[in-house]
Amino acid sequence: MGACLAIVSAGAAPAAPAESAPADFYAVPTPLPAGAPGDVLKSESYPPALAVPDQVGPWPSGAQRIMYRSTDAHGEAVAVTGTYFDASVPWTEGGPRPLVVLAPGTQGQGDQCAPSKLFAEVVHYTPPLDFSVEYETIQAYALLSRGMDVVVTDYEGLGTPGVHSYIDRRAEGYAVLDAARAVTRLPGSRIGDDSPIGLWGYSQGGGAAASAAELQDSYAPELNIRGTYAGGPPADLRAVALTIDGSLATGFLGYSVNSIYAGYPQTRGEIDGILSPHGREVLDDIATQCTSETIARYGLHRTSEWTSDGRSVAELIDALPNVRAVVDEQRIGRLTPRSPVLIAQGRNDDLVPYGQARTLADDWCRLGATVEFSTQEIPPIAPGFVVGHVLPAGTVLLYALDWMTDRFNGVPAPSTCNV
Repeated sequence: MGACLAIVSAGAAPAAPAESAPADFYAVPTPLPAGAPGDVLKSESYPPALAVPDQVGPWPSGAQRIMYRSTDAHGEAVAVTGTYFDASVPWTEGGPRPLVVLAPGTQGQGDQCAPSKLFAEVVHYTPPLDFSVEYETIQAYALLSRGMDVVVTDYEGLGTPGVHSYIDRRAEGYAVLDAARAVTRLPGSRIGDDSPIGLWGYSQGGGAAASAAELQDSYAPELNIRGTYAGGPPADLRAVALTIDGSLATGFLGYSVNSIYAGYPQTRGEIDGILSPHGREVLDDIATQCTSETIARYGLHRTSEWTSDGRSVAELIDALPNVRAVVDEQRIGRLTPRSPVLIAQGRNDDLVPYGQARTLADDWCRLGATVEFSTQEIPPIAPGFVVGHVLPAGTVLLYALDWMTDRFNGVPAPSTCNV
């Protein structure tokens, strides 16, 4: 997804010479100072490198790179980085200016892929194939141009030491919620404890936003979350593994395997026992890459090429009990969001399957949540090349913006639970 959307973003013009993130900003204090989730460990201002021509100006905000305290999947304190954009456009709707936490879509697993680094570059390129443009510029700009402040988390292990916790339900949900907390604790922040907050994401970000929505009640009940937009959410990883294998994004499954291997030691013996030497080389390689390079090197291959007996990742999920238990733990939809949710899903999504997103909506409806499920009716286009996944992010964007604006204005949320 990242490489495809990057093509759209590449038309943006530079606002100023790129100011690369200093390496020492991402050095995590050891040990972490005592504190609470969401505490700010450090921050620095910087100029975003991309400008999108518009009547409101080249880039409608200032920017701060932040490092904040969060919690990993096992309850341990970790440091996570991100970017806070304070909108320069007036908020002209009802109530105080809101904050939207933008959970980014798949960036990759190398530290160079962190959004807080890419926002400071027009283009990241290291020969021969490490190429990135921060495509979340599009959604961040759309939100900022309406006067909403935006914070974008990098998630655990992206930019900071350790393996990025890719598609880990708790780690990503906590990083999203703690990003909101961090903005309220920044010195001089205009976002306060009672400020209205929205959660927003597509693809990996849709899953992270969905997870945060259902974890809020137990983890961050004090946040004034008004609504969540979860687009193309990977709520059932086994279903995603079946769909993605053999597509342009096959290598993204390597991010998931690396995340599970690093975060859940009980799975390592099982994974080591089935990887071929080539498979180990692939996973080590993928761990250092952004999405464009992963697509270029491993797209349209199959994960059966990584294993000693020719089984796929989806088949191994079923066969390896510890891996199966960890994957099952990642399923979203077992807890109840406190605030309304908009789920948008392409019917012919060729990366994140439609059925598992529909199941997520049904599960939340049964639990009593307020859910609107919006089907994006786009015909199949080049199946396996993730076009069916990328296009719905654009077709639903304006509706999602209006939906979120309505939540901040106190408009009753629509529901499709009884339809």
